[in-house]
Amino acid sequence: MPTFRLTLEYDGTDFAGWQSQAQGERTVQATLAAALAEIAGAPVRVTGAGRTDAGVHAEGQVAAAVLETRLDAGTLLRALNAHLPRDVAVVDCAVAQDGFDPRREARSKLYRYAIWNAPVASPLRRRGFHHVPAPLDVAAMKEAVAHLLGRRDFASFQAAGSSVTDTVRTLTRVELTGAAGAEVVLAVEGDGFLRHMVRNVAGTLLEVGAGRRPPGSIPELLAAQDRTRAGPTAPARGLTLVRVDY
Repeated sequence: MPTFRLTLEYDGTDFAGWQSQAQGERTVQATLAAALAEIAGAPVRVTGAGRTDAGVHAEGQVAAAVLETRLDAGTLLRALNAHLPRDVAVVDCAVAQDGFDPRREARSKLYRYAIWNAPVASPLRRRGFHHVPAPLDVAAMKEAVAHLLGRRDFASFQAAGSSVTDTVRTLTRVELTGAAGAEVVLAVEGDGFLRHMVRNVAGTLLEVGAGRRPPGSIPELLAAQDRTRAGPTAPARGLTLVRVDY
């Protein structure tokens, strides 16, 4: 049976995250598996490159599925999109090597955290941006992100209660673009991420932008390896998994 590599785009607002859940909540993984089962006429196991949380979006989530079908990749793509709801789509489908594991074989991931920094909330951005009404000091935030680049211990940015003990990760790109009064976007790319890591980084940078934390305090925060020293977890709606590279 062939293994298919699927690239998905989804609006995570109405999903309880990627991962299928025993309680039967609506998840991206379960929704995709149900669509594949309709096409294959049998249950299909789906694995993903990462477990995006409830409310988190994706432009390039990667999944693998093994199914018995005579459909070629292009036909399977069209069939899947005919069965999927409007808030999730397969944007690319290709035959992969047997045993392809989208999580273990990933070399890097790119995330984007989007902020709408204006007094009035934007109806067109409400599902994909975190709204911050007060003006942000974007220059200070840019100064702070420079301290995050490279191989670091990001324990201070890991969600409380996580069982992961190796908290060292390498960030190859940390960029902040935009200006107060408009869109401010954080792009973070690296070889791996801890639970809530990007959202915790974003929450900490927002404290810098609000003047509640100096940008030069980031090295000390990293050295502390203490989640309580970092800022709050920024809302899920601003986060998008942009791309997974192999």
